[in-house]
Amino acid sequence: MKAVVLAAGLGIRMRPLTFTKPKFLLPVAGKPALDHVVSLMKNVGINKIAMVVGFGKEQIMKRYGNGSRFGVKIEYLHQRELLGTANALSLAEGFASDEHFVVMNGDTLVDQESLNAFMQRYRELGSRKDFGGLMATIEVDEPEQFGIVFLKGERVSEIVEKPKRTKSRLANAGIYLFDPAIFNAIKRTKKSKRGEYDLTASMQVLINSGKAIYTSPLKLWADIGRPWDLLVANEYFLRGQRGEIHGKVEVGASVEDNVYVGEGSRIRSGSYILGPTYIGRDCDIGPNCFIRPCTSIGDDVRIGNAVEVKNSIVMDHTNIGHLSYAGDSVIGSNCNLGAGTTIANLRLDEKEIKMEVGGKVVSSGRRKLGTIIADNVKTGINCSINVGVKIGPNSAISPGAIVYEDVPPGTMIFVKPVIEKRVWKHSGSLHE
Repeated sequence: MKAVVLAAGLGIRMRPLTFTKPKFLLPVAGKPALDHVVSLMKNVGINKIAMVVGFGKEQIMKRYGNGSRFGVKIEYLHQRELLGTANALSLAEGFASDEHFVVMNGDTLVDQESLNAFMQRYRELGSRKDFGGLMATIEVDEPEQFGIVFLKGERVSEIVEKPKRTKSRLANAGIYLFDPAIFNAIKRTKKSKRGEYDLTASMQVLINSGKAIYTSPLKLWADIGRPWDLLVANEYFLRGQRGEIHGKVEVGASVEDNVYVGEGSRIRSGSYILGPTYIGRDCDIGPNCFIRPCTSIGDDVRIGNAVEVKNSIVMDHTNIGHLSYAGDSVIGSNCNLGAGTTIANLRLDEKEIKMEVGGKVVSSGRRKLGTIIADNVKTGINCSINVGVKIGPNSAISPGAIVYEDVPPGTMIFVKPVIEKRVWKHSGSLHE
């Protein structure tokens, strides 16, 4: 069977991380999110994949090539104008018009068990004469944030994007299996108010023509649409990893179960590392640092003396200086956090933390969330970063600064203290 992976979006809601790389290449449990998608496809027997690419296509094509390194065959389709998901899929008509095929968003991650069940559901339904497609669904708490699926019996009757009021909590999870008839439906699809051709609108055309679309529920689903979604996916995939030590662990360091340490990495004496944790290649960790569960550290990362990192993603070639703390955060590549940098991850009132996403301030739904730091950021010694703050790429924070607001790309935040000199009457002798 073939699959089409949609990986062309700008990832505006994932900024500032996506100013320098496509969201599909952001790391989850030690490797890009798109690696997990390819692996999921391969594990259900799919060996031919068409990737629809756009922003960052050079980076994607460089990593995946023809797919041989991943055990699949990959070809690329360039969506030159971002005219929606239906338009993206239409590019694959020549690739997938001869058989049923899978479609998956490149920023959607699920558990392998659920995808296996999805394929089994297809084997049960795919031979029906009226079969038009199958879609994965997930129960959500905030239906107004998603495309919501309505059923009539076991068939989909309607898909409504972000309804304001609804009793249904069944959301579209962005994984489909279509009959080639979907391509004719796409040709009959009208533009949305946003000026795009939506795949869900094409599915409605297919339904209205008499074809049936069925559903298959997922157990775990992570749509990497907002920065903190990376932490959700990271935790899940870390818990499924195997602990292996390929680097050097010095005497006096404690590495607990379910910790992966890559080749060339060194865990210095006094370090205490709890699993699940992933540490990449050629890292220098410690001494005397504390790496807490659900932390993913990239390649060539330096974690200094007495540093604590908890439930965070730290990307390649980043340095976190001694006496620093990072919790529930995403830290980009080529960053340098000066000694004593402290990242807050809990409000004083312990309410849910809000963050600006796509031009709107929204609740993350999380009590604990630190900062999102893009690539090539430097912080001076003893600076503090408040909860929910985002720092754009190529920026710098001066020593002693307290950052309460988002920092745009290419910006330096400089705090100059007011110094006042007074006469000091000291009772003792200067020569004591």
